Amino acid sequence: MAETVVSDLKWGVRKRLEFIEFRLFWDGRLNRGDLADAFGMSHQQASSDFGTYQKFAPDNLVYDNALKAYIRTPEFYPVLIGDNSDRYLLQVVAIHSGWMQKEDTWFDQLPPVEVVTLGRKPLNTTNLLAVLDAIRERKKLQIDYRSMTGTPESWRWIAPHAMSFCAGRWYVRAWSEEHNDFRDYSLGRILETRGSTPASGFSALDYEWAQRINLIIRPNPQLSEDRQRAVEFEYSMVNAEVLVPVRLSLSFYLMSEHNLDVQPGQLLPEKQQLVLKNRQDVEDARRLARQMSKEALKRGGA
Repeated sequence: MAETVVSDLKWGVRKRLEFIEFRLFWDGRLNRGDLADAFGMSHQQASSDFGTYQKFAPDNLVYDNALKAYIRTPEFYPVLIGDNSDRYLLQVVAIHSGWMQKEDTWFDQLPPVEVVTLGRKPLNTTNLLAVLDAIRERKKLQIDYRSMTGTPESWRWIAPHAMSFCAGRWYVRAWSEEHNDFRDYSLGRILETRGSTPASGFSALDYEWAQRINLIIRPNPQLSEDRQRAVEFEYSMVNAEVLVPVRLSLSFYLMSEHNLDVQPGQLLPEKQQLVLKNRQDVEDARRLARQMSKEALKRGGA
């Protein structure tokens, strides 16, 4: 019944009802004035929206005469915005990091939060747009890049075909004209972009990107039993394992982030809480996929 009512709502009405639910869920209360001020409408229209919300979520709110506000009930269950704590916390981080303004969200009061980060330089919007355009239009792009490999030449041609986010960085996956191979380029190390030309459709030869593998991750057996159980709980492990499907080309970053590429015993267990059960299988698969791409490119795929 509720789903039928929600599906019939106009977009503007649904957004206002989502606002009601957001404030009830995360702040515990709101009144007609909050809704009216947020959307620039009359208190009469706000009252109507509260009535509409109560039609399909009657157990979610009750009016408190003393507070002159609607409050969240113990039986509250979100039917519009979902029970998504990560979305809430990501917005909190974004506001404290200066990526978003509080006015761009539906927050009333923010919880006391301290965000600790090294604070990398914000990504250049012009460069990002150039990369996105090149991916969408299947073009090669010339970039001024600061490499960690010591390559002296800064300007190079790449043909980007995808993006990824790993270990706190954004990367563009692209064919490198210089190396005749597929590489990951950190968007934060692109200084400038210029020019673009049509690229051959050879992104399918990026086997390391196309193929996926399950990382079988377990608690470090050198941890105490209690700490192993804590790790199992944190990562929702079943039978002391969790399977993480990942593209072969991205497995390197996840392994590096969690020290999965380090042989157990070389670090203190507290510094290596997770171990990779099938590490050799992952490394072999990545090596084979990389070799397959190189051979296909040599045969004239590029």
